[in-house]
Amino acid sequence: MEKMKYAEELVREFLVFRGFTSTLQSFEKELATDIGRGFQVDKILDLIFSVYIPKFEAEKLFDLLSFFKNCFSYSDSNLIAVLSKLDQSIVRYYIVNALKCGRKDKVLEFFGCFGNDLIRRDESWNSWFAIPYLQNPHLDPQFRVYFSEEWFRSLHITIRNFLSEILNGTRTPALLKISSERDNVNHLKKEIKKLSLKLSQVQSLLEEKEALLCLSRSESEVAKFPPNMPYESHVNSTSLMEEREPFQTRDNDQIVESNEARDNFSDRSEENQKSETHQASVDDSAVGNSYNLQNEEDFPEVKPEFQDTFMGHTSPISCSRFSTSGDNIASSSIDGTVRIWTYDSSAPTSRNATIYCGAEVMSLEWECKSDRLLLIGTSDGGIKAWNVDAKRVVCDLTSTEAYPSILDLKCSPVEPIFVSAAASRRQGTGYVDNLGFASLTVWNMRTWKPVTVLPLGDDPPAITSLSFNHNGKLLAAAATDGMIHMFDMSAGLQVTGWPAHDSAISSILFGPDETSIFSLGTDGNIFEWSLQNQGKILWSRNCNRYCSPANSSRHQMALDANGRNLLATSNLTTAPIYQLRGQMSGMRSLSHNGSITAVDWHPTLPIFLTGSSDHSVRVSSIK
Repeated sequence: MEKMKYAEELVREFLVFRGFTSTLQSFEKELATDIGRGFQVDKILDLIFSVYIPKFEAEKLFDLLSFFKNCFSYSDSNLIAVLSKLDQSIVRYYIVNALKCGRKDKVLEFFGCFGNDLIRRDESWNSWFAIPYLQNPHLDPQFRVYFSEEWFRSLHITIRNFLSEILNGTRTPALLKISSERDNVNHLKKEIKKLSLKLSQVQSLLEEKEALLCLSRSESEVAKFPPNMPYESHVNSTSLMEEREPFQTRDNDQIVESNEARDNFSDRSEENQKSETHQASVDDSAVGNSYNLQNEEDFPEVKPEFQDTFMGHTSPISCSRFSTSGDNIASSSIDGTVRIWTYDSSAPTSRNATIYCGAEVMSLEWECKSDRLLLIGTSDGGIKAWNVDAKRVVCDLTSTEAYPSILDLKCSPVEPIFVSAAASRRQGTGYVDNLGFASLTVWNMRTWKPVTVLPLGDDPPAITSLSFNHNGKLLAAAATDGMIHMFDMSAGLQVTGWPAHDSAISSILFGPDETSIFSLGTDGNIFEWSLQNQGKILWSRNCNRYCSPANSSRHQMALDANGRNLLATSNLTTAPIYQLRGQMSGMRSLSHNGSITAVDWHPTLPIFLTGSSDHSVRVSSIK
């Protein structure tokens, strides 16, 4: 069906280009009454036996028969032979019909135009040149059979069966082949991208192995020094080893120190626990930065393999998300406009759309199993479900008046449900200060009705970010009081939670192996928390150079498909890309003309996007 629509668009484009407006109108009229999706055999038969032959349009009849021959010029020789016999019978019926109608002049005109061609094809036509001069050709033994009604019905049925079998079975129009070839090219491009990604992964793994091998050799050399070696020589050897020590080992030292700082975590009160958690996090971050890690200002700018900038918005970007397949992108701006578009020029643009929501868009979420549905949450409590194929809103939900701000939406990767994080409002000076209490509602995506409200206790602080694990059984929720809440979705209950930040949390994400969870606070700290040992920090970074606590805007972060790179929004014109595994500390994105307000990674490829207050969204591919 999609191939047919693409072919029809090509026909329209050609007719408009050539200025064939009357033909275009006829084409649109035919499409409006078309109920088939293949060759229309009945219409072809009507064209031959109800139009061309009765109206003596011999030239058009020959053109049509020539078209059929060209269609099957590369087919089996037996098929060509059958088609030639049917061609001959149709032409003979044209002559017989003209004689039946008393139009001998049309027969003479026909032989004058096509006689030579007929003789070259088959010498059996020689006797037919006498038929216009016979007194009663229908009584002549040689021609009598062609004037019978039985012969005509047999010819009609034979042609119908032949066309039905051949055209609907094996023949594909050239225009539809263009669509198939385009799909094949796109498929090959995706395969190339996947193979390139695998190659980069193998190269990274090889670099890590080489670094470990280098470290092992260094340790062996140090072990060879005798106890009575002079102090100066021992110091020099140790310095050499430290210079060659890779970044991963320093990360491990950082983790050990974090564990020691948290031996008595569970014995403290909640307030002391929260304070100690924050202090240990700061210590961890300081440790990480003390081992020759690059400062953010020293991050090299990425060198993208390709980039594309979308300029379709007229106000600052608020959200931007890759679709489940990565083929489409949804981006929103604070004026309430959502645009669906594609960065790949070879991808179909049939799903491109503009949606006007009437209020600031605060959250976007694609359905996890396909690119068919896009959920949109607004600042006036609205939740819209947009069907990208039908290009219309299939459901328009509204939260209760007490919770008008839809801060986040997340679809389950398994079940047909999604969770909305809504918040009440209060008077404040910044984004977080304006948020009141929280409400987490589970919605059914088949009935579009609420299923349950997840328990948060009395007057819970607003929930700013949500994240499902891979099977949808766990939901993580981040709050403005710095707490992380974990819910068992099968039971609909909170199973655990811990204080993660001394400030509000802006974004939360499950790690790629789902043994950890990342949190980004408004204080500029990013923590990776262990889910196997609650309260244990595996990795941390202070990014307040980019996510300044003085800036009250909402920040976001995103992980790539391999969990190696973490991208965060920024108050500056570039966004930091922290490398969680590898020899480097990080990189920074290409510069916009305004702050970075939205980020996301492609679900499978090393491609990321950055949305900016300069109204643009940029897509970049890295190695």
